[in-house]
Amino acid sequence: MTHTVLPHEVPALLDRFPDARCLSLDCFDTLLWRDCHAPVDLFTALPGVARAQRVGAEGAARKARALAGKGTEVSLAEIHARLHPNGSAAGRAQSAAEELAAEARHCHGFAPVVALMQAAKARGMEVVIVSDTYLDAAQLRALIAAAAGANVAALIDQVFCSSKFGLSKGAGLYGQVLKKLRHAPHEIVHLGDNFHADVEGVAPLGVNAVHLVQFADEVRQRLRLEASADALLHPHCAPKARALQPHRAALSLAEPLCGDAAERLGASVLGPVFHAFHHWLDGEAAALEAAHGGRVHKLFLMRDGYLPLRVHRELGGTDGHELEISRFTATAAHFTSDAAITAFVEDEIGLRPTTLARQMLLPEERIASLLEPLSMEDGTQALLKETRTGPFRKALLRASRAFADRLQAHLRATCKPQAGDTLMLVDLGYNGTVQNRVAALLASRLKVHVAGRYLVLREKEVTGLDKRGLIDARHYAPEVLEGFCANVALLEQLCTKAQGSVVDYTPDGTPLRGPNDIKQQQSAVREAVQQGCLAFQRAARNAVVRTPCDHAPAMWREAAASVLARAMFLPLPAELAVVEAFEHDVNLGTQQTVPLFDRAVAARGLKQRGLFYMNGAERMLLPAEIDREGLATRLSLMVHRLFDPPFAYSDFGQGGVALDVTLVDPASGQVARRQVQATPTHDGFYTAAIPVGEGRFAVAAHIGQLAEWFEVESAVHVPVADFISGKHEALRRETVAHAAPEGIGRMADRLWHSPAADGHLLFPPPADSRDEPVLLALTFRPLVLRQTRAAAGQTTPAAERTVA
Repeated sequence: MTHTVLPHEVPALLDRFPDARCLSLDCFDTLLWRDCHAPVDLFTALPGVARAQRVGAEGAARKARALAGKGTEVSLAEIHARLHPNGSAAGRAQSAAEELAAEARHCHGFAPVVALMQAAKARGMEVVIVSDTYLDAAQLRALIAAAAGANVAALIDQVFCSSKFGLSKGAGLYGQVLKKLRHAPHEIVHLGDNFHADVEGVAPLGVNAVHLVQFADEVRQRLRLEASADALLHPHCAPKARALQPHRAALSLAEPLCGDAAERLGASVLGPVFHAFHHWLDGEAAALEAAHGGRVHKLFLMRDGYLPLRVHRELGGTDGHELEISRFTATAAHFTSDAAITAFVEDEIGLRPTTLARQMLLPEERIASLLEPLSMEDGTQALLKETRTGPFRKALLRASRAFADRLQAHLRATCKPQAGDTLMLVDLGYNGTVQNRVAALLASRLKVHVAGRYLVLREKEVTGLDKRGLIDARHYAPEVLEGFCANVALLEQLCTKAQGSVVDYTPDGTPLRGPNDIKQQQSAVREAVQQGCLAFQRAARNAVVRTPCDHAPAMWREAAASVLARAMFLPLPAELAVVEAFEHDVNLGTQQTVPLFDRAVAARGLKQRGLFYMNGAERMLLPAEIDREGLATRLSLMVHRLFDPPFAYSDFGQGGVALDVTLVDPASGQVARRQVQATPTHDGFYTAAIPVGEGRFAVAAHIGQLAEWFEVESAVHVPVADFISGKHEALRRETVAHAAPEGIGRMADRLWHSPAADGHLLFPPPADSRDEPVLLALTFRPLVLRQTRAAAGQTTPAAERTVA
């Protein structure tokens, strides 16, 4: 009979079989789990051996056994003999020993199965291992002891390996095992993860075969994509396992118990990331205490540090504090000199004048009288003039000093630091602006050391401050860090606390917060996501049984980076459905919120500009906006953002189509005919960039010569400089160009039909005069090509492929 069990149900499995006398277990992915995505990923950890070489050697050994009529089951010694055909016996033995050591380093016991073994022993049952493996019984038992501990290995009475019998479970191994056991088949419970081997190869013999379902299909897909992200982020030049996923065991326990998609998102993405972050923070705190003495105060900066603090407390931490210092309050408190004021103005000029004025504590009535009647450009100039005056600077220095007093009172009320202590500011990142602003201030006033510890750290300047990140420049290139930081808005919204950002403090340090403008529904979803993250932490405490592991910090860091990269650049539909209605609050002393993503904007950009659109697409969460564009497009974005290859627009323009256009000067009546090369963009669309001088030419686009049926996505007049710069559409100075059809009929909103070859669209010059070169950007998709043109060979292969 066949049964199914989920990982969290395993410890109580024997309750289903009260008459069982023997517990039979598969080994790999049942009792022993690896820290990597697939078994072959471990082979990259073998010194002097490429993964493909190790895979090839095993294939050659199995082939040789099959040709000799001995089946396909081989031993580790046979594999390494093929791997080192000219090696000595001692060298081959050493190579096999190195593989066993790598297995021991990257394997661990799955705690629920260990608990099941203990329950079996408590009932007086025999426990056996039946494994399809190239190891022999002694090697497998030794591996179990090395990876999970000698006490786990001691629970095992017998070990049966396919390499000894020359048969896999699917080919009859279990029939041989039954001959060795003193139990009737119905008295045996066999548990394994491989349905073909552990169910189809066992159940027909009358054994109670139980299929361990490690993951749902969506989780398997997510893990595959994480392994793909790992291949990009971690080249694995040194001998070590690739696609490290130490979170697999905890995820298998947590995910099935999540109540909805929001909890699953929290468990599968935030769970592993903040588990890694928590343990890294503990190590960093110990190092700071050893280096500086005194007490280390873990100060989680609100609001984004809220979830890291919850994880800290869930995992037993008692020394974490909520510290409410925002970018706004840190900046308001840091104006200690004229030099600080000047540096701030130089750094931040370009913000809205009203935002900049509030950040420099200008009274609201003065902001209104100084800036409200003015444009942004004039307002900026007026504010600059104001900041240079003596009275303004004296008032700001006085107000900032008082603000710093209130901030200091808040900090003292939070953790009561003593001279010589360390303030460890904990945040998601990404530049450490709060630390930049207040580190010197706090160090001077409180006689403490200030350190910043961040999930992701990408410093814009070489500040020289004590800063580190779980993911930072010690391990990743600047382009990778920039790629992470380009998509942090979603992470911030999922980690934050449902309250307004602090804007000031009372004299005793009580925070004064701005309004919380995020929708209540968004807060409810966020709480469900955070609950899923906490559920992962609880599962992680009860998922793994392993011997001491010195490579755990590096392993979890790589896993966290891969999980983040996958979630940022290759989000799954179910994940995006959770956050589709999310908005992001800017948190610069304003109440501004913006949508996290808008698929329509990205779809239009891709059709107009193709993949090159990504160069100038300054979107909040662009990967979410293109999630329906196919894996190839999303991978292109991922590579572009993480590695910044120097692609140019022309690199994407191969295989265009020639479009005949007529330029007409309404003033002089002059007419010029020319061909323009329309460049392929995305999904069968082309964009023709048609120069119209300084906006004086009308354009007749003879699309009827090219296609009988076609779709027009957009037509806009845009300055040439803006078009070739790759600026995102929202930043380009463009105006819609309205077409007058000649011999062409509009059949639907964007669908046109040209019965004859002389059909064309006439675009008048832009209504506003221009003093710079302008072009008409016409984006269209041929649907049915003009047969006479196709027969004459006047279309390119790329154009022919657009025929619907």
